[in-house]
Amino acid sequence: MVAVREIAALRSSLTGEIIEPEDPRYDKARSLFYGGIDKRPAAILRVANAQDAARVIQYARETGVELAVRSGGHSPVGSSLSDGGIVLDLHDMRRVEVDVAKRTAWAETGATAVEFATAAGAHGLGVSFGDTGSVGVGGITLGGGVGYLVRKHGLTIDNVIAAEIVTADGAVRRISAEHEPDLFWAIRGGGGNFGVATRLHFRLHQVDPFVGGMLMQPASAQFIHDFIAISAAAPEELTTIANVMPAPPMPFVPAEWHNKLVAMSFVCYAGGGDAAERAIAPLRKLATPIVDMVKLMPYAQIYPPEDDSYHPIGTGRNMLVDAIDKRSADSMIEYLSSSPATFSVAQLRVLRGAVARVPDDATAYAHRRRFAMINIGNLVQSVEELTAIKPWVDSFEKAIQRGPEAAYVNFLMDEGPERVRRAYPAGTYERLMKVKRQYDPTNLFRLNQNIPPST
Repeated sequence: MVAVREIAALRSSLTGEIIEPEDPRYDKARSLFYGGIDKRPAAILRVANAQDAARVIQYARETGVELAVRSGGHSPVGSSLSDGGIVLDLHDMRRVEVDVAKRTAWAETGATAVEFATAAGAHGLGVSFGDTGSVGVGGITLGGGVGYLVRKHGLTIDNVIAAEIVTADGAVRRISAEHEPDLFWAIRGGGGNFGVATRLHFRLHQVDPFVGGMLMQPASAQFIHDFIAISAAAPEELTTIANVMPAPPMPFVPAEWHNKLVAMSFVCYAGGGDAAERAIAPLRKLATPIVDMVKLMPYAQIYPPEDDSYHPIGTGRNMLVDAIDKRSADSMIEYLSSSPATFSVAQLRVLRGAVARVPDDATAYAHRRRFAMINIGNLVQSVEELTAIKPWVDSFEKAIQRGPEAAYVNFLMDEGPERVRRAYPAGTYERLMKVKRQYDPTNLFRLNQNIPPST
């Protein structure tokens, strides 16, 4: 545990603020997006700038206290918190500065995806982040970033042109392809293993006009197969995310469809007019829509409002595949119809496009040629239920895996070092370890999907 007097000494050197257990804000400050995680850090240090981050890192290094780093608090395994240690919290670093003329933006990494999208979207510009508005810019970017415009504009990391990062030695570094290129390569897909990114510099794209929204249709194996085929053959301007799941009992869903298998898809077209309608029409024709919210909108509106009180308890399995064939579709219907969890979903994202045009060795995210990403998600009522559904998840994964086993690091659960290695081809993993040895030889930044400095 951290001594009170040590925290007091740290407080005097920070511009930001410290939240301790007796603070009335403490419970809210330690809550995460996901439920079932009850870690109690000795202190949460909300830094105001990179210099604050450097002081916290130096303190952790000198005292040996466990250090967690929090951007948006969306870590599915609770890595954003330490139980008994300290949290470097970027919550108050949320500034987004848009340079309209250069089509670039500097963003502090405590900003959320929707905050960035709103700031850049005021000028019709943006970057493809993930599919949840409240996710932190720092966490999602360092892992890769597979968002609503991924086929047209690539991963989030493909649009990072520089970064401000504080490494384990407490140095504040400005890195890019020209300055400390190995570190710059590693943070684009290697997660938070190499330091605390405090600001990121993005290349922006024209994102308005934009046509997008939710399309809900009855699910069947044939529907899934055809939906994937159409999404893969569509212009790169079209990105789809299909969630095959029981229809939720929400007000906009007709009661007769509640709890029946549907495909709740997010359909996103980078553009408007007749081209958008032509690209989306084949999807609409696959089955009569139960709900159709696809329309012309500002890009930032693709992020739906979120309920701050919603903290789901869940687990999942992520995989990258070379095909989603008819047998895969049959298996999805079979497994989702017999799930032991309270709620289960298979989320399907066709990739390729701009993602595949980047060389494998250009960033730490190196699975550039994979056809699609599949997430098996499960929600339960209590943490105790998570173990019971693992055999079902394992069997489901085996039934739909096509091609070499691989994963996307941002969606990994607490699955052990072998699963972390699956997020990176062998040569990429070895290069990441080399960078880790150089910049974090003691593994100070270990509360993450960890890449150790040595085997």
